[in-house]
Amino acid sequence: MQHKAKHEVEGKNCINKFNAVEDALYVIGGRWRLPIIAVLSDGNKRFIEIQRSVKGMSAKVLSHELKELELNGFVTRFLQDEKHVIEYRSTEYSRTLKKVVHALDEWGKNHLIKVRQR
Repeated sequence: MQHKAKHEVEGKNCINKFNAVEDALYVIGGRWRLPIIAVLSDGNKRFIEIQRSVKGMSAKVLSHELKELELNGFVTRFLQDEKHVIEYRSTEYSRTLKKVVHALDEWGKNHLIKVRQR
């Protein structure tokens, strides 16, 4: 009976970990969100500057992604009073992804090497 209880706890822990990973991927996943965050980590940018930096993304998609990133606390939108220009900036919260992005970069490089060795 004790073995069954331990197995149930381990199963719940696994599900909880998977749920956390699933939540993280929902927020930062997709083709465009991490590239947008990376572009903004270099400094404040106007909409068109972001679009030019992230090749292949339409204005409609960028607008949607910026709204989602803002909703999740990764990006802030602000108006430069003197110029009436809207710019976007990364938040302190988005900078918490630095280690995650680095780990994905390393994993991606290693994966590419492994695939090429086949």
